[in-house]
Amino acid sequence: MQKIDFNKIKKIHLIGIKGQGMSAVASILKKRGFKITGSDVSEKFFTDEVLKKEKISYYEEFDSEYITDDIDLVIYSTAYNEKNNPEFKKAKEIGLKMMSYPEILGILFKEKFGIAVCGTHGKTTTSALAAYVLEECGLDPSAVIGSKVINWGSNSLSGKGKHMVIEADEWQNKLAMYDAKGVILTSIDFDHPDFFKDFKDYKKVFQDFVAKIGKEGFLVFCQDDKDVVEVSKYAQCRELSYGFSKISDFVIKNFKLNKNFDYTLQKANQSFEVYYKNKSLGSFRLKLIGKHNALNATSVIALSHLLRVDLEKARKALEDFKGTARRFEYYGKRNGALLFDDYGHLPKEIKVVLKTARNFYPKRDIISVFQPHSFSRTESLLPEFAGSFDDADEVVVLDIYGSARETSGNVHSKDLVDSINKDNSNKAKYIPTIPEVVDYLKDRIGKDDVVIAIGAGSGWEVVEELSKG
Repeated sequence: MQKIDFNKIKKIHLIGIKGQGMSAVASILKKRGFKITGSDVSEKFFTDEVLKKEKISYYEEFDSEYITDDIDLVIYSTAYNEKNNPEFKKAKEIGLKMMSYPEILGILFKEKFGIAVCGTHGKTTTSALAAYVLEECGLDPSAVIGSKVINWGSNSLSGKGKHMVIEADEWQNKLAMYDAKGVILTSIDFDHPDFFKDFKDYKKVFQDFVAKIGKEGFLVFCQDDKDVVEVSKYAQCRELSYGFSKISDFVIKNFKLNKNFDYTLQKANQSFEVYYKNKSLGSFRLKLIGKHNALNATSVIALSHLLRVDLEKARKALEDFKGTARRFEYYGKRNGALLFDDYGHLPKEIKVVLKTARNFYPKRDIISVFQPHSFSRTESLLPEFAGSFDDADEVVVLDIYGSARETSGNVHSKDLVDSINKDNSNKAKYIPTIPEVVDYLKDRIGKDDVVIAIGAGSGWEVVEELSKG
């Protein structure tokens, strides 16, 4: 890892500043007194709002003219390089100090008692929950989260306390950049086929990550996931498990859903009891819904135990937590139809969000608007994606969102539609663009429907536009 002397840095430019992690780092660095500039594409993301709140200005295009010789440090998203970005190319040519997003995050992380939340699913909500609980318990942490935390209105904290919580992404083995004192490992399910050759290769980055936790550190892991349990055996530190499994250190019992909830009231929607070493820690309540969120919360309860924070304050913080953007986020109504958005972009995530919706709305028709994310992922997991929509009554599939990583591939959204319709004739429909989907749904949906936009791209704009009607 590169070293940096912050005393010699005044101006920092971020290439890809709208990225979820990049925007959070930009906010932290600005609060430390650095002059921040940045650039990105013109497409709208939730981070536009975050950067505006932090009063960070940026260009909505990439141009070599924005790279000036008064810049002391260039931080770049790993999606960019000298071949696909003119700013990256110029910065390298004129010899500016350059550092990738995971490198700078690793440096900031190492300054603190670093707690990394990793795993294929659940790391955004879990890292946000962990940071929020530590904040509410008076530890004044720093945090970098991959989505806007609704309670904060941003995706970062720049606290003066010794702890830092980060959402640690495994893509491109960014985990290798982070030296964690503590780790929460939520789940392991094959992803990022554009980088990892197979599941064994994917799982190895987690094995290597937990293996380097110092003996004075800790690992909190999900007992319900067999691959997580296998990876946990590589750790040489203190370990605590959580889950519905009876052999967990922190066992979830008496899980109850409140099916009469109203999203507009922000009340607790589910409750569960947690036992540690056969002793009840009492009941916990969440505004978040689904058993997966009970698991996420229980990992934070285990973390709270390890850090010896006030359990009652942690209990209240868990109940007060409003969630993160794009995680079963309620957008409003259209003609009486309920509108939601979820970031789920893997088969298991789609199944979970649709199952959760079906449990709460058994008498409504569920319409899923799915935007596949990346060509390589869609091609690699096409059969799994096709089998993910059992709890949807209708599926609308948008064009594949390639992102900065990919511009084309060997698969098309029509292939997914055909796969879904093999066993469920006419269940899925291909509509290429967001405006066309809005036009298709706006007068068709009503009080008997739930519309859920699903995907990591820009499909959320469908429910945003529908909510305006």
